[in-house]
This record gives sequence, C-alpha cells and structure tokens, in this order.
Amino acid sequence: MMHKYETIIYWSNDDECFVAEVPELSGCMAHGNSDEEAISNVKQAIDLWIETAYEFGDPIPVPEGRRLNCA
Repeated sequence: MMHKYETIIYWSNDDECFVAEVPELSGCMAHGNSDEEAISNVKQAIDLWIETAYEFGDPIPVPEGRRLNCA
C-alpha cells in the first residue's frame, strides 16, 4: 500500500545505521544498512502501525503532505 506520510531519513552514529522516522505516526520508525533499506523497512512499519491502530480502534492520522519523501 502506498502511504504519503512524511518520512525523515538520517544516519545514526549511535546505531551505525540509517534510520527512517515517520513523525505523524508516533513511534513509527525503522532502520537499515542503506537509506533504501531503511525506506523499505519503514514502509512495512507504516503498514503494521496502521493495522495495529485499526485493530485497537485508535485514530489513524491523515497524512499532511508536507516535506514528503516519496522514495
């Protein structure tokens, strides 16, 4: 599924990997050895985040579309 949530990607010196965070989805993040791997992993994390929120009846934020990274 294609999501349009803002994704921030950065290198973490502490973890020695790339980290992809989705600020609009609290706690939703993933990591990878490359930025491409982090993006791929965070797409799966977004799906799981939304699935879990739906399962528990929690609100699912509508993407605001600012500073969007559509990799």
